[in-house]
Amino acid sequence: MTDTSTVTDLRSALALLADDPNSLLATDHPVDPAAELAGVYRRIGAGGTVMRPTRRGPAMVFNTITGYPGARVLVGLMADRARVARLLGATPTTVGRHLAAALDNPVAPRVLGGQEANDAPCQQVVHLATDPDFDIRTLLPAPTNTDVDAGPYFCLGLLHGTDPETGHSDVTIHRVCVQGRDELSVFFAPGRHIDAFCAKAEAAGRPLPITINMGLDPAIQIGACFEAPTTPFGYDELQIAGGLRGRPVELVPARTVDQLSIANAEVVIEGELLPGVRVREDQNTGTGHAMPEFPGYDGPANPALPLMRVTAVTTRHNPIVQTLVGPGEEHTSLVGIPTEASLLRALDRALPGLVTQVHAHTAGGGKLLAILQVAKRADIDDGRARQAALVALATYFELKNVILVNQDVDVFDTDDVLWAMTTRMAGDLDIVTVPGVVGHVLDPSQQPAYDPRLPVGGVTTKTIYDATYPWHLRAEFERARFREVDPAPWLAAARAWEAGGAHDGAPA
Repeated sequence: MTDTSTVTDLRSALALLADDPNSLLATDHPVDPAAELAGVYRRIGAGGTVMRPTRRGPAMVFNTITGYPGARVLVGLMADRARVARLLGATPTTVGRHLAAALDNPVAPRVLGGQEANDAPCQQVVHLATDPDFDIRTLLPAPTNTDVDAGPYFCLGLLHGTDPETGHSDVTIHRVCVQGRDELSVFFAPGRHIDAFCAKAEAAGRPLPITINMGLDPAIQIGACFEAPTTPFGYDELQIAGGLRGRPVELVPARTVDQLSIANAEVVIEGELLPGVRVREDQNTGTGHAMPEFPGYDGPANPALPLMRVTAVTTRHNPIVQTLVGPGEEHTSLVGIPTEASLLRALDRALPGLVTQVHAHTAGGGKLLAILQVAKRADIDDGRARQAALVALATYFELKNVILVNQDVDVFDTDDVLWAMTTRMAGDLDIVTVPGVVGHVLDPSQQPAYDPRLPVGGVTTKTIYDATYPWHLRAEFERARFREVDPAPWLAAARAWEAGGAHDGAPA
C-alpha cells in the first residue's frame, strides 16, 4: 500500500502519481473544452459505460485550453479503481473496507480563523460578481461532454450547504450547468440533503447560501458520495474524509456569502440558490438533452431547475479545474466504492461472516448493480445468501440488481461472474424479483413509458440473481484445481530469449 500521509489537497494527490505515466499524463496540446476534451479522454481513459471505443487509462491534465489562457483542466483522476486505492492508501480489493473503517472512525472538519483563514489557498485570487467585467463563462472552462449537452457543466463541484433550521451542514456532488454570466442551474436527484435545505429556505422566502468546491483531495470527493441510510439526514460527510486521512478537513468562511469553503480547493464558486426561481436546463441551447448520465444515456434536460446566483469565484494561483467524462469509470469509483463500503458495513452487522466481498459494478455506474461474494458453510446459508441480497437492496435504495456468487468467484472479474451465472443458475429457480420498488429516476427503464405498471419515474423491479451452488451439491461444483507454480523463471527465460533476437528457427 502507498503512503498517503503527504496528500492534503489535489496537487499533492497528483504529485503522488507524477512518476507513473500509466496513472497521470499532462499535455500542452490545445484542446477545446466544448466536446473535444471529452472526445479525447473517451479514448484514453474514460472507461465505464462510455460508448466504445474506450478504455481505462491514466488521468490527464490539459494545460492549454482554447479560449482560457492559463487555465488547466484535470480529468479522470479517479477513473481507475487501482488509482483510487493508491490515493487512499489501500489496495483495489481492500478499498471498500478501508472506507467502511473511516465511517466508524470519523474526524469532524475544522473551521480556520485568523491568519490561517487569511492564508487559505482557495482564496489566493478573488473575482467578485459585482465587477462589471465578471463573467463565469469566460473565467472558468466548464467542459461539455457531447455536442448536444444543455450547456457547459461543472461535473465535479462539491456543494456545501447548511440546513437553515438546524444549522447542520452537508456536502454533495450535483450536475451544475452554466446559464449566464453569474447564473448556474443545479440538478438535485430526489432525496438529496441540500435539496431539502433549499426547500426549507424557499418555504421561508429566503435564498440558500452555498459554495461549490472544485479540485479537491480525492478523499473528500469519495467521502461525499455516501448516501442514506449509511449517512442519514444530519450527517456531515466531510467527517469521512477526515477519517480516511486521520485529520480534519479544513474550512474557511466564504468571502461573499454566509457559508464555508474547503480551504485547499482549487476553485470555489460562491452564491445563493434563489427562492421561487426555476430555469429550463437547456434554455440556451434547446437541445432537449442535459448531459451523459451514469446509466450510459444522455439525460433529458430538466424543465425547471433551481437557479444559483453567483456572487464570487475564488481560486488558487493557476487553478486546476477538475472534471469527469461521464458516464465513465470515474463515476463508478466516486459512487461505487462508497456503495461497497455501505453494503459491507451493513452486511457485516446483519449477517456476520457471510459476505466476504462486494463489487458495485461499472455496468451499473456504481449504483444499479452489485455483486456479492458469500461464504456458505451450511445448508441454511442457501437462504442466508438471498437474505444478504435483500439487506443490500434495503441498504442502498438505488440498487437495482444483485448477483450472488460463491467464494471461488472473483467479483471484480466480469468473465468469472458470467461463468457463475451460466453454470450455477437456472432462470426459473434462481432469479428472484421484487416489483414496484423505488430506484433511480435516471434509469430510462424505470419510467411508465417503458413499464405502464409503474406509477411514476424512478420505480422499478429489483432482481436477485442467485449464481451460487446449493450447499448440498458443493462437490459437484468444485472448480478444476491447478498446481500453484511461480511462473517467474519461465517468463525471465522467455524474455531473455526474445531480447537476444532468437525469433526464427530453433532457440539458440
